[in-house]
Amino acid sequence: MTSPSTAPEPKGTGTLVDNGASRHSRIMGVGAYRPARVVMNSEIIDKIDSSDEWIRERSGIISRHFAAPDESVIDMSEHAARQALEHAGVSPEQIGFVLVATVTHPYQTPAAAPELASRLGSTAPALDISAACAGYCYGVAMASDMVKGGSADYVLVVGVEKLSDFTDPYDRGSAFIFGDGAGACVVGPSDTPGIGPTVWGSDGTQRDAITQKQAWTDVRESWQAAQADKNVWPAIGMAGQTVFRWAVWGMAPVAQQAIDKAGIKADDLDAFIPHQANIRIIDAMVKQLKLPADIPVARDIVTTANTSAASIPIATTRMLAEKEIPSGGLALQIGFGAGLVYAAQVVVLP
Repeated sequence: MTSPSTAPEPKGTGTLVDNGASRHSRIMGVGAYRPARVVMNSEIIDKIDSSDEWIRERSGIISRHFAAPDESVIDMSEHAARQALEHAGVSPEQIGFVLVATVTHPYQTPAAAPELASRLGSTAPALDISAACAGYCYGVAMASDMVKGGSADYVLVVGVEKLSDFTDPYDRGSAFIFGDGAGACVVGPSDTPGIGPTVWGSDGTQRDAITQKQAWTDVRESWQAAQADKNVWPAIGMAGQTVFRWAVWGMAPVAQQAIDKAGIKADDLDAFIPHQANIRIIDAMVKQLKLPADIPVARDIVTTANTSAASIPIATTRMLAEKEIPSGGLALQIGFGAGLVYAAQVVVLP
């Protein structure tokens, strides 16, 4: 697709509601990283007895990016974070907090965030967020509250996943869905509202819908004897139809609440950037929200697959770079995934 020579102008018809905070917050810059290796559906289908056509019809996915074997969650985070800092005009020394949303950092402890901070030359407080595909939106909400509350001036938020390490290549229901990548943003102070109220929550009764197949403690006793069994690794599995129904029917109302709480109308939006879970889920949400046809919608699922916490910032960065959406415009973003958890907010694009 050919990018336009100039970015569109923001509609400018909506202003986020002022909640009376002593100071406001906004996203100042974004960044993204996609690993070099592109994996087409043809590399996936043999192990799951499937076809390229079946995958495209079911999910919209044509390809995805896989990180190199020696490329870590922290490596990918650093690429995206440096780009976001540069875009924001903020130096590592100015970072007041580092939040990394991920479920694929292979260490229970220490977290990825402190190591990322160190690589950037920062000694800021740092922690990981385990909220799966909603992790980035959770991070934006937390960062916004930190900035508005005065506990930090600038917060780095990263969504990153190396799902190729935790995907069962023989699982027909999930092997084709996931990809690797990182996205980041810098949240800082603003004279006017730049991040709307977050609508978020969870439904722990459905924890089995997307879950690691085995607990690490279950693996401990059998690990040595099971080394030859490729399927013993505690990969992430998903009850696809359960998740699909929940996302399609449950998340559109959450997105609408985020629009309402922001004090705007759907017509005021300049972009809709949902979590890239499935093309059919995205299309169904657009229909349920009755979004005007002129609003650009992120459909990066086609070439990046589902990158969990990284999907929204990756799409945001691309859409801004390709001038598909306007700097200063209003974007509705929503993440949802394992837990089951979700979060949505309207933000002003950097």
